[in-house]
Amino acid sequence: MRIVPPVLAAVSLFALTLGAAPAQRFFADDPLAREPESQDASRAQPSDVGLLFDVAFDLFATSRREPGTTRAGNVNTIDEVPDSSWFTNRILARPIGVDELARGPSTGTPPNPERWIVIREKSAGASPGFTATDASGETWFISFDSPKNPEAATAAIVVANKFFWALGYNQVETFLTKVDPSRITIDPSATVRRPNGKKTPMRRDDLNAVFERAAKSPDGTYRAAAGRQLPGKVLGPFRYEGTRPDDPNDVVDHEHRRELRALRVFGAWTNLTDLKAGNTLDTLVTVNGRGVVRHYLQDVGSTFGIGANGPHDYDEGFEYVYQGVASRKRLATLGFALSPWQTADYPDFPSIGRFESDKFDPAKWKPHSPTTGYMEMQPGDAFWAARRVAAFSSEDIRAIVRSGQYSDAAAEAYLATTLIRRRDKIAGAYLTAVNPIVNPRLGAGGQLTFENAAVSTGAGPAPSGYQSDWQQFDNTTGETRPIGRARGNGPLLDPPAALPVQAGDMVQIDVWSEAPGPGAHPIRLHFRRAASGWTLIGLDRNAVQPASQTTPAGRSPR
Repeated sequence: MRIVPPVLAAVSLFALTLGAAPAQRFFADDPLAREPESQDASRAQPSDVGLLFDVAFDLFATSRREPGTTRAGNVNTIDEVPDSSWFTNRILARPIGVDELARGPSTGTPPNPERWIVIREKSAGASPGFTATDASGETWFISFDSPKNPEAATAAIVVANKFFWALGYNQVETFLTKVDPSRITIDPSATVRRPNGKKTPMRRDDLNAVFERAAKSPDGTYRAAAGRQLPGKVLGPFRYEGTRPDDPNDVVDHEHRRELRALRVFGAWTNLTDLKAGNTLDTLVTVNGRGVVRHYLQDVGSTFGIGANGPHDYDEGFEYVYQGVASRKRLATLGFALSPWQTADYPDFPSIGRFESDKFDPAKWKPHSPTTGYMEMQPGDAFWAARRVAAFSSEDIRAIVRSGQYSDAAAEAYLATTLIRRRDKIAGAYLTAVNPIVNPRLGAGGQLTFENAAVSTGAGPAPSGYQSDWQQFDNTTGETRPIGRARGNGPLLDPPAALPVQAGDMVQIDVWSEAPGPGAHPIRLHFRRAASGWTLIGLDRNAVQPASQTTPAGRSPR
């Protein structure tokens, strides 16, 4: 995934035609901690993605797409996603206290509700709301609850906002606040688009129409979720496939970005069914004097069984908006062929909606319509995502849910418990589907230690032992020289006697468990020796092919 300037690319191509020696496998800065974004993207211009086209294409074209086998294109040499303008490693990558999780991205000052000036109608989404400046002059995007489901939409917005921030996505600073209609004025330039398409000045009746669709508190105010206006120039949504042609830093097709594939797992956990381009946003900001396009999951509020105007439909999360096979099967059997959603039990919590864990199956979860990244997710992507879901402790989950300020303690407890149970199902489904060895370390004396993600989360049993094959590795030619084999009863293996110890030496170690299943498929590790000890520079879950396969082992994309 290194960006090669055009001149160097031409020189490299010329060298290859002369039969030059192959390039080295690992570089001094591997593994990359941040994705290279060295180009100036200041020429990026606003664009839009048609909602109807986007949904129709996903339903009738993407859903028929055969899942590919292409590995994620933006992972580094140790199979991790570097930080970028798309994603920042948080949960699992570093300790995060419950206070920080409950705060999420909202580190600034909350809105000042003493006065509101409405400056625009709400241009996106189905929930009642508008854009307004507060008494401090800051601009906020205001969303309300539906009358029959007070607290539901606003709580879902702020709670999901914190979960997806912790998972690593760029999120809008969002706060719960109050809006008093008596403290609202309308900016003279504010307009409303009428049914005939014309824009006319906004009137008090237009505001009243918004409040008629919102849940009113006993004191006459309205609870709202307020999202702070993002910095930079708004460029519109991003697509879930291809690249942005006016962003020179956008070099990996979006369907092959692991963090976008991972939304299949994160969406399943929270039941984020509304995965569409219209709920994303790109902005152009200046970083170190260069234009950089920053990518946001702007709207993750359609979660936990609730939408902008009420509960999800019963089949949301179980079927696409249109799923012909299931519908025809029910028709042919006169309705006797029941789908799981038809037997799911949803408790009566207006502030939660239809969200459950008993019938939930992570591998079968479906959004309204599938994105290309959803279809392209590979087992390694799902494993990476499931580790992050499993990294939320039950205390973490309860703290984030508490930030939704539910007045019904039973509803709050139900939501937290359901998320905990869905977390455990995700761990069971995906942490056991590949070799679950993680966090390998080579001590100064060459002792190999590691963890088993399936065992540490309770998703799978501990194997009786582990085997390993050690080789000295030549970084220039890729050739290896056998050193020896080692076995251990636990995740600790003593090195063979001939382990090299000179600075600059590299070793390749294949490790697998003695238990049958995916853990018996070796994971390949590479370590580099320095004066201070050994450093992990390579981790590949696919380099060693199962015995039934004869295709050459692939290398991590750079």
